[in-house]
Amino acid sequence: MKVIGAKGCGSVLAEAALILAGVSYTREEVDYEHPTPAFLALNPLGQVPTIVMDDGSIMTETAAFALWLDGEHPRAQLLPPVGDPLRAQALRWLVYLVAAIYPTFTYGDQPAKWVGDAAEALRVSTNAHRERCWMQVEGAAVGPWFLGDRLSMLDVYITAMTHWRPRRAWFQTNAPKLFAIATALDADPRLRPLWAASF
Repeated sequence: MKVIGAKGCGSVLAEAALILAGVSYTREEVDYEHPTPAFLALNPLGQVPTIVMDDGSIMTETAAFALWLDGEHPRAQLLPPVGDPLRAQALRWLVYLVAAIYPTFTYGDQPAKWVGDAAEALRVSTNAHRERCWMQVEGAAVGPWFLGDRLSMLDVYITAMTHWRPRRAWFQTNAPKLFAIATALDADPRLRPLWAASF
């Protein structure tokens, strides 16, 4: 399996999931801001991660990949198993992170790409929306991990995404439960080298 990714980007989520599941993979760095025709042939959106599966098929979208990997490697417990009362909430918040928060980076990181002259207004509004969304996640976090006593992909998302705007200092002040999750997972020896290489 190969993860096509970029430093500091969402491809770190797929890599962390593979590491936690104990699955070996290779990595290819791309310049997603200037995608090559070969990369666009694999993923017409030119986004990372783009995962080349063992059978040669392409997987995109980190939540889809996390769900697939959880099904293939249930012992890794990336998510609560089917039948577990926490599974519904885990799926809810996994989709919330990728549907409500993640798009604010897609549009807010390069606002001129989407709205031209209104770029600064879009950036300001996506930043504010993101902070409101994070406060909802903070309110739902149980601790010490998002779901309580068990580590899950939600904690991986929180750890990676707190490196992005509004960044760790904001979380420390405004979302202390999420900050605690992120700093705890920063220290996980399985993931520490990945975090160091990515951020």
